[in-house]
Amino acid sequence: AGGEAVLAAHPETLVHTGPPQKAGRVQAWVVGPGLGEEPGAREAVADVLASDVPVLVDADGLRGLDPAAVRGRSAPTLLTPHAGEAAALLSATREEVEAGRLAAVRELADRFGATVLLKGSTTLVHDGTGPVRVNPTGTSWLATAGSGDVLSGLAGSLLAAGLPPVDAASCAAYLHGLAARRASSGTAPVTATEVAGSLRGAWSDVMTPS
Repeated sequence: AGGEAVLAAHPETLVHTGPPQKAGRVQAWVVGPGLGEEPGAREAVADVLASDVPVLVDADGLRGLDPAAVRGRSAPTLLTPHAGEAAALLSATREEVEAGRLAAVRELADRFGATVLLKGSTTLVHDGTGPVRVNPTGTSWLATAGSGDVLSGLAGSLLAAGLPPVDAASCAAYLHGLAARRASSGTAPVTATEVAGSLRGAWSDVMTPS
């Protein structure tokens, strides 16, 4: 049903409804958004993590995620939790994560051996080495349903294009924030669809010399 809905809106999309191993040539996976807790959900996450291409894990895919399954991968992994999901991964409270976001993103990157994008009004990105990257384009308008899925799709596409996870996450967060600002004109709430629709303009803003 999900695949049919995507094709109805975007007929050019390639849709595969079978197991990940039979999807053909894939440059990167995004797993988690809309996954739910249906039978087979955990298996889907495990199958994707067993692949040898970059994987982004978000939303429902983060529930009960095993650090060993991530650390043992041969390809890079990008985790994109919000504060609540980060708290569950760290066996902490949301309040503790919000009060120590820098410590939380560092601990997650270390525990999972992955790059972590910790979502929030000020999104943080860390790959376990070097400084934590702080995104300057965040806006409160992004606290809207589906916005995180737009970010995941954008970061996943950059992973598929060959960017290292820390750069894919950083670029995606920056463009995501710019798109939200364009869509809201700085004065009005926006929907995830409007944010997605503004990505082309945000990309053009970045690529066009001032």
